[in-house]
Parts: sequence; C-alpha cells; structure tokens
Amino acid sequence: MSQADLLEQDPVFQLKGSMLAITVMELAHNDLARLDQQLTEKVAQAPNFFSNTPLVLALDKLPDGEGTLDLVELMAVCRKHGLRTLAVRANREADIAAAEALDLPVLPPSGARERLIEPAPKAPEKPAEPELKPSKIVTTPVRGGQQVYAQGGDLIVLAPVSAGAELLADGNIHVYAPMRGRALAGIKGNLKARIFCQQMGAELLSIAGQYKVAEDLRRDPLWGEAVHVSLSGDVLNITRL
Repeated sequence: MSQADLLEQDPVFQLKGSMLAITVMELAHNDLARLDQQLTEKVAQAPNFFSNTPLVLALDKLPDGEGTLDLVELMAVCRKHGLRTLAVRANREADIAAAEALDLPVLPPSGARERLIEPAPKAPEKPAEPELKPSKIVTTPVRGGQQVYAQGGDLIVLAPVSAGAELLADGNIHVYAPMRGRALAGIKGNLKARIFCQQMGAELLSIAGQYKVAEDLRRDPLWGEAVHVSLSGDVLNITRL
C-alpha cells in the first residue's frame, strides 16, 4: 500500500503529504478517542511515516456543530504517535485563542466556507504592524522536547540545542553552539531566510518548507562543522562559514 493510499482512505481526518517537510492534518471532528484509535492503525501500517513528523493541525474544516476542542489534549494525542505540532490553521476564535496561549503560530484558513454575514460597522484602522519584530535571543540550553519560536523575526541561540528540541522562526536562525535538534527557518514562506550554526549535528534543517533530515545531513562533508544554510529554488545549500 502506498503512502498516498494511506492518506486518502480515512473518513475522519486527512493527512496531506507533499515534498515539503511539514504535514497538514485536517480534522473532521473533535472526537479525540476516535482519532487516537485511527492514528494507532495508521502507525501500524506505515510506522516510518509517523516518526517525528512536523505537523500543522488544520482545525478550520471542523463542522459548525462541533463543540470546544481541547488543543492541549489533541497535541498530546498527536505527539503520542510521532506527530509534532508546529502550527495551527484555524478560524474559530476559541481555537485561535488556545493556540496563542500555547505560543503556537496560527495560519490563515484554507478554502474557508462561504457564510452570509451582516455588514459590521467599520472599525477604526489600526496602524500597520512592522513586518519584522526584534530578534528573539535565547541564552540557555534548549533541551529535548522544548520548542522555541521567533514570530516575525530572527531567532538567535547562544547555547547548545539538544536532540529532540525544535527551533522555529519566521526569519533567520542563528545557533552559536552545537545544533543537534531541528531548525525550521522562514516557516511562513520566507524564501530568503537563512540558518547559521556553529556545529551542524541537526536532526532536520528546513527553510520555507524545503528540508534535509539527519540521514542526508550526515553524508554532507560539512557535518559537525560551522555552516551557513540557504535556499536556491527548492534545494538547500550548505556552505562553510
């Protein structure tokens, strides 16, 4: 059975895979016990596909009649089966608020349903927010299981990053220490984002969705060296610093 067959036959949710590093899981309802059972069956059919897979949780397709979703519990179910939540795609206010409380990026809905709404009074225009925010600087080690996100700017890490840790940034990522976790720069599509690390030992490097995993990185002659990672077309270029 092919990976595509596995992703298309499930009536409760859809996992949409592509050449990108990140998988999108569209939920059809919020029955977490049922989802847990179905993910168990999926893992049994294709265990390698579900090994530390970066994930976007798409909640914008949930039926209007569905009640409140426990996002923390949902993420725990996904993590149990090797799916690591990086962002949420949502349109309901409660889901957006829950994601923001967990410091998760919120992506806009995809193909949102058409709804008839009453015209609302025009609100005063707010001043436009700057595209780039100040860099986020981390001075302590990033442990396995931790996730650090620099929204709207660069992420600068001045301490080691352990295996199992995740660094996310809308802009560039700088690691001035050994880098053994996962680094995903330009996660909202910034093709000009870069990754810099003092000692490359990463599990995954990604820019704007294009990625290389540890199996590929270990074959690179610069493995363990100080490197600069950039994107050319759909290929990650790794050069010596």
